[in-house]
Amino acid sequence: MPIRLHDSLTRSLKELKPAQADGVFRFYNCGPTVYAPAHIGNFRTFVVNDVIRRLLDLEFGPGKVKHVRNLTDVDDKTIKRARDEGRPLAEVTKQWTDKFHADCDALNCLRPHVEPTATGHIREQVDMIDVLMKKGNAYRAADGSVYFKVSSFDGYGRLSRVKERELRPEAVSALSGKSQAVDADEKEDATDFALWKAHKPDDGANSWDSPWGAGRPGWHIECSAMSKKHLGETIDLHTGGVDLLFPHHENEIAQSECCNGREFSHHWYHSEHLLVDGKKMSKSLGNLYTLDELIAKGFTAQTVRYALLMGHPRKQLNFTLESLHAAESALNTLRNLRKSFKTPTPAASIDRTAFDPVLAALKDDLNIPAALGSLFTIVNRNDAGTDLAAFDRVMDTLGFKLELPEAKIEIPQDIKDLAEKRWAAKQAKDWTGADALRKELHDRRWVMFDAKDGYKLEPLKR
Repeated sequence: MPIRLHDSLTRSLKELKPAQADGVFRFYNCGPTVYAPAHIGNFRTFVVNDVIRRLLDLEFGPGKVKHVRNLTDVDDKTIKRARDEGRPLAEVTKQWTDKFHADCDALNCLRPHVEPTATGHIREQVDMIDVLMKKGNAYRAADGSVYFKVSSFDGYGRLSRVKERELRPEAVSALSGKSQAVDADEKEDATDFALWKAHKPDDGANSWDSPWGAGRPGWHIECSAMSKKHLGETIDLHTGGVDLLFPHHENEIAQSECCNGREFSHHWYHSEHLLVDGKKMSKSLGNLYTLDELIAKGFTAQTVRYALLMGHPRKQLNFTLESLHAAESALNTLRNLRKSFKTPTPAASIDRTAFDPVLAALKDDLNIPAALGSLFTIVNRNDAGTDLAAFDRVMDTLGFKLELPEAKIEIPQDIKDLAEKRWAAKQAKDWTGADALRKELHDRRWVMFDAKDGYKLEPLKR
């Protein structure tokens, strides 16, 4: 069964397959802006992309998938952070790149094959802008900035369904969530977007030479240039969160197709927003969680990963602390199932196809809820035999790590007492009390793994 995934451009299910003769599937997804820790809304998209990557690896085999994910290490946010902290831009972005990698590793996300940076591809961006200037798709403003002329690309808006009559500053602002107010001396039209930003005093030392003067690239051209450099002019799949669909991905299409004269991406996939307690995440509401903050509450990164995969990627997911409890319980059920597979069984009695419905659901528009439903149907029937290899293949595709240390651990009596109190609170469905005791255990460097009929304590490793 081939992988079929919703295409945001055609609004239809399309088969994923490599278009080029070498049989390599070319996959690009937008990475983080490295100026602060990523939050769980960001990580929902990255975890979903990780499942796509693992499914592609399973489908096409070793060496037949090339995955590129960029790092935005120069933009208004990164420069402001460096300026506010009085540190070089490269020092700030390295700090948050390292943190992003640590969080991805904890969530068991595969590293991309290539992870280019915007500052490492200035030449490629300048070259693309130069082509666009020569073709008449871009122009230099009075201040030295270069803008893409949206009116020069007839296909603008086909991804986001922005109609020509809607390309007014107020409509664009509403769709993008950003103000489009501009100085009339800067651009010819308010909907045009920056390819090259002329140096301003606030940029400090963060500028590069170009044919149009000192400055830095605009955000959108970064992905087009890095994708072209590492995957070629046309790619098989481009992914990202729905918040990037407009204007970022719309602008990538326009500048790439005008520059290269061919289709930019055969397939587009966008995952939906993550809500927290039914509301949009924001610092003012106190519901914008980082991975570290959830770990500090006593949950493991694997539990967070499971919770982020509990809904269909193309539908909004409501994340709650209660959903983390459900995720923790589900993972412990899977751990117990895996342990049961260690009992030898005659090969003839093993059902080699028992887990096929799980993979089939993943291949059908990445229907993760249906995949998990099929998985737990198998668990509840307990008729999967002991096909440990098939079970592990499914767990690997979902990115779940189930192994727990088997070594005997000395547990202090006061830790045992805390665990007993928390277990009693959980049985009484006193979630607030249980969470407070879990945090107390975490502060004492212990993690409590719940199972149906008991619990297990482990020293905190991260």
